[in-house]
Amino acid sequence: MTARLQTSALAVSLAGLPVLSVPALTLDAATMVAILGPNGAGKTTLLKAIAGLVPHNAQLTADGQAVNQMSPAARAKQIAYLPQGHQACWPLPAREIVALGRLPHGASDPRRLSQEHSDAIYRAMQRTETNAFADRPVTELSGGERARVMLARVLAGEPNIILADEPTAALDPRHQHAVMHELKQEATRGALVLAVTHDLVLADRIADRVLLMHQGSIVADGTPAEVLTPEALAKVYGIKARRLDDRMLVIDGAI
Repeated sequence: MTARLQTSALAVSLAGLPVLSVPALTLDAATMVAILGPNGAGKTTLLKAIAGLVPHNAQLTADGQAVNQMSPAARAKQIAYLPQGHQACWPLPAREIVALGRLPHGASDPRRLSQEHSDAIYRAMQRTETNAFADRPVTELSGGERARVMLARVLAGEPNIILADEPTAALDPRHQHAVMHELKQEATRGALVLAVTHDLVLADRIADRVLLMHQGSIVADGTPAEVLTPEALAKVYGIKARRLDDRMLVIDGAI
């Protein structure tokens, strides 16, 4: 499980208005990247552009292969996108939702799975603590439970690149940490993980690299300590922050 993602300079316009302009990026495998910034900074648009869900002018390659030249199945094996909102339109059992993650690997019928597919689904649900409600319709789950099921679907696909848009939204503090820990574990195993989050403290603790966005641009890129400085957070978020013992990030409030 390894994949380096490279993009040329990337620009996106929506309804004729420019909303995103970022420089060329090289994002290495085995890296947990937190994408931070205030509302409207372009974080979701950046993820959608990388996922191929909005038109853009950039060249994207994964391990040197042009993403737009991959077959749909090959792209789905390589890149998984977890949107924010965790919507579910059909009352399918949670396990069948998770089984959708195996579609790129040839699992066309969730009721007739090989042992390999079943094992991958079980592991994903075990890691996200969703096995307990595997048979419940996903539409009857709480927002937090549904969020974990959708993450399990992504993990079941064993992608090389994970694009997660606010994966901890609607989760209690325990599961926020658990979800980010599982994404970090994917990076440890060799995946490239890009996660949009508003939790600056959690990102500071768990990310290997931070992209700080503001007004459609990346204004800082580096390690959490390099990017999440009191000066940068004051400028971008309008908040007071400091580092306790030069290590732990502490948010003191609005300026």
